[in-house]
Amino acid sequence: MAKVDVISSCVIRMEGSSTNPISRLDPTPWDLQMLSLDYCIQKGILFQKPQSQQTLIPHLKASLSRTLSTSSLRSPAASPPPPTTTARSASSSTATTPESITSFFADIGSPNSEGASRPLLAVQVTELVDGVFIALTANHVAVDGVSFWHFFNSWSEISRGSDTISKTPVFEHSVRVRNSPLRLPPLEKSSYVLPPPTLLERVFHFSKQTLSNLKAKANSEAGTDKVSSLQVMSAHLWQALSRHRYSGISLDDLIGREDPLAMVVGSRPRMPLPELVREGIGHVAAKINELVARHTKDAIVKMLEDWVECPAVLRRGSFSFLISSTPRHDVYVNDFGWGKPVAVRSGPTQKFDGKMTLFPSVEGGGIDVEVCLATETLQAVEHDAEFMEAFAV
Repeated sequence: MAKVDVISSCVIRMEGSSTNPISRLDPTPWDLQMLSLDYCIQKGILFQKPQSQQTLIPHLKASLSRTLSTSSLRSPAASPPPPTTTARSASSSTATTPESITSFFADIGSPNSEGASRPLLAVQVTELVDGVFIALTANHVAVDGVSFWHFFNSWSEISRGSDTISKTPVFEHSVRVRNSPLRLPPLEKSSYVLPPPTLLERVFHFSKQTLSNLKAKANSEAGTDKVSSLQVMSAHLWQALSRHRYSGISLDDLIGREDPLAMVVGSRPRMPLPELVREGIGHVAAKINELVARHTKDAIVKMLEDWVECPAVLRRGSFSFLISSTPRHDVYVNDFGWGKPVAVRSGPTQKFDGKMTLFPSVEGGGIDVEVCLATETLQAVEHDAEFMEAFAV
């Protein structure tokens, strides 16, 4: 674990009055499902060290204050205070390994359901020997991935000297469901506070050419041209990781068992384990494509309406594999005034065996996959020549 010395900690309030005053902003069913989980949006970006280090922290505080006036990060309480965030600066001499990065994120230490009385956003700026790591921790009921990165983008834009942000937030819901009182299930603490498991993390890099090759192979095997790069990448991960997770079990013993995969679009394809392990990548990718294709607007509206009738919150341990985030987020446009990022990583919350987080690659066109697995599974994957040939680690 990295040794991090906390230099300062403070509360940042927005500068002046909000440019987007909103009297009421109802969470969507997507948001409310996150109530029982930790502050599970934790993302940070690594920069080369700026030349003007002495003014770095005051400058970031001032630009963050101005950015808060453009956001909707406000408490859902009856009389919400002006948007604020907790911020701290720290220093570390440790390299950015998966283990060390854990300490580069602020730990709010409470589930999303306590957002009415706790900060909705926390920022930590960690100064390294040869770089700077800027990390945000956000309440997932207040923001999703799109609004999270929009806030990051807006902050960097104002930090570069802009008086206004180029893309103003949109608060209208594109899909509406009937407004009715919700009776949420009780949020018992035991359902979301679990001891951290023993896991290993690795970041695998799919280059643009690798994705193109896998896509061509999958479409050829499936006899189609509809499988996307993201779908074939998901199939490659799902199939290979399942093969090693169940490596000690014969195919006959796997009959009747399924392996669910949760994806960011909300689809949860399931496949019989013998089929998942035995078939080629084209077959698995085509199954994922079918599930995504059925995720139409009408299907989304029905799913949301069904949730209103019978609300349920997410629980840890609900998925065998979860592919979160997306390479479509604008990560590498975050120039705070001294250059673009050189890497992006996620924080320690909501890590479990089978969690995969997607980011765009720094060179563009590729995908970086942050994989979190049980020790024995990840070690087996790293020695799988067929699996590893698709990656540049």
